[in-house]
Amino acid sequence: MAQSHSYFCPCPRGLEAALAEELGEIAQLCTLKVHNQVPGGVHCSGSLQDAWRVNLHSRIASRVLMRIAHGSYVNENDVYDLVLAAPWEDWFDVDHTIRVDITAIKSPLKSLEFTTLKVKDAVCDRFRDQFQRRPSVNTRTPDMRIAAFLDARTCTVYLDTSGEALFKRGWRQETGDAPLRENLAAGLLRVAGWKPGTVLFDPMCGSGTILVEAAQILAGIPPGARRSFAFEKFNDFDNAAWLAIKSSFKPNPLPTSPTLFGSDISGDMIVMARNNLRNAGIQFDVPLKQIEAQEVKPPSDVPGILLTNPPYGERIGVRGDRSQDEDELAKNFYAAFSTTLKQRFAGWQVYLFTADLGVPKLLRLKESRKTPFFNGALECRLFRFEMVAGFHRREEAKPKAS
Repeated sequence: MAQSHSYFCPCPRGLEAALAEELGEIAQLCTLKVHNQVPGGVHCSGSLQDAWRVNLHSRIASRVLMRIAHGSYVNENDVYDLVLAAPWEDWFDVDHTIRVDITAIKSPLKSLEFTTLKVKDAVCDRFRDQFQRRPSVNTRTPDMRIAAFLDARTCTVYLDTSGEALFKRGWRQETGDAPLRENLAAGLLRVAGWKPGTVLFDPMCGSGTILVEAAQILAGIPPGARRSFAFEKFNDFDNAAWLAIKSSFKPNPLPTSPTLFGSDISGDMIVMARNNLRNAGIQFDVPLKQIEAQEVKPPSDVPGILLTNPPYGERIGVRGDRSQDEDELAKNFYAAFSTTLKQRFAGWQVYLFTADLGVPKLLRLKESRKTPFFNGALECRLFRFEMVAGFHRREEAKPKAS
């Protein structure tokens, strides 16, 4: 029986439940067990090959961290001893470069930099004691990333099986000025309830992140199909078993008619989105148009899901009058966009992902749901609006009965 390891899969805050659900689906293919959600990620366990599968198939996880050591500590020397006792040489050899990252919540230790140094020293001293040589540090492109997590009393040390963060899918050649991270886009699709076959429209698609994620789901292309992972450099890595896992997914038949649509005010963005779709292996048509969001019409007769990450500040006024201030631009833009939604998108579910918590007010629409998320450190909301036929004013706009 394959040895079981404990894993922690971090994700953007707000997507923990979506990640747990996704891991549950991946678990049906293997021996992975999904445990508890905590703020910022999900704990699970399984064989080493289960971790390979999560790396290949998870669209929402940021990394797959394998637990190597866990214990209580009072000071930095306790952390050093815990790391020194771990069998690092079982996983990688002295010629691999390393990087150490530490996250702490309520830790009594004064300096995280000093603690990071102690963890690095412990790993290097372990190798030097055994092989008279030590691994080199490479903070930019390390072979092995070691992550330590400290709470008030315990220290957990992980070896990262992913390497580069999992949102780096390997298809993105170019981006706009604030691209949505791929795993956040995938999480938004899941939270919005989008499924292959449902019409999806992004009228402010930028470099196409939401559409690429949806198109890969529709095509059955795993997010990790076009990239490499740190576990491929582990000692005793079984390349034949990995190739078997990689080639075991079955692509879906290509759709006969388009269900994914996008548009953007910028022609450069449309070109970028097309290139990104091609690089991501998408071999079917995703119609893209250059048009301002407030001018759009539904791309299909069947109502679907409109999901978008609207630009903010100056990006709204790409073509606007620069002498107008940003607030004025935003107000005019949302007023016009609101009219378009009310008049043309009856029956659609509209989802706007934004850091501007005042968007419903600007749209003069009452959201039916708002889900908090973090895009990095930035607090955002996914607002849902049900576009019913006829106007859909905020409650207070109704005349009061005398």
